[in-house]
Amino acid sequence: MRLGLVTSGYCMARQCLRKNVPLHRVCRRNVTGAGSTLDFNVDSKTGIAVLSMNKPPVNSLNLEFLTEINIALEKVENDKQCKGLIITSDLPKIFSAGLDITEMYQPDIDRLQEFWRTLQDMWIKLYGMSRVTIAAINGHSPAGGCLMSISCDYRIMAPNYTIGLNETQLGIVAPFWFVDVMFNTVGFRQTEMALQLGTLFKTDEALNIGLIDKVVPQEEVLNAAKLEMERWLKIPAFARQLSKTEARRPTIEKLIKRKEEDIGYFRDYITKDAIQKSLGMYLESLKNRRK
Repeated sequence: MRLGLVTSGYCMARQCLRKNVPLHRVCRRNVTGAGSTLDFNVDSKTGIAVLSMNKPPVNSLNLEFLTEINIALEKVENDKQCKGLIITSDLPKIFSAGLDITEMYQPDIDRLQEFWRTLQDMWIKLYGMSRVTIAAINGHSPAGGCLMSISCDYRIMAPNYTIGLNETQLGIVAPFWFVDVMFNTVGFRQTEMALQLGTLFKTDEALNIGLIDKVVPQEEVLNAAKLEMERWLKIPAFARQLSKTEARRPTIEKLIKRKEEDIGYFRDYITKDAIQKSLGMYLESLKNRRK
């Protein structure tokens, strides 16, 4: 039953995708509005799209939210007028808290597998996107939020936040393609230590190791991303796109070849009694914090 809980905005956007409706029309009429988890705007003069996540309280990535993001990414890729994409958050102090733990705790197996497949597809679209992508990180960005950030071409972050793949702190393990992207970004030794320790890097620490590229004040993050985008868009598009494709293709093809194997491994691992117990304890701790 949970698979049917898809928002009306998603359904309308999917219909527009099939009909090849221009991106700016989808954004204005279907993706934004009451109940939407995405705020989408495209500057018709510059061709720069801004995707702002708006899923309170922490932009957690569940099946429906990932599906909406996938549709948005596909529209950006297919719209010839769109030259670049900035991903940011509408929520205060949080970019994205990552994967929704409730998708993994006492799950329906069919939904669990669909959830993971949708996450795989989101990453393949984002990491392999031919358009310029910039993460405007205006809040904390752990786990899946970090994955989204480091899958972009460039990362700008506000001070006094944290970012990293901290899965081991929850008793779970980052899949190989999370590891590969981290390794491609900061190198083997930093990746090895960070993944084992579940390190969340403070903004300045992330800058020092190359996990992010620039730090600006909170109120300047989005404008800084737009200015940075202008620099990237000055490069001849074909040459830039081909360079990106050549650099990222091996990492993407590795997951594509092992998608079903990866889904099976995730399903079998996350449903182990010890892992379920750990996730249950974590969810209980979150409830206690809110009291």
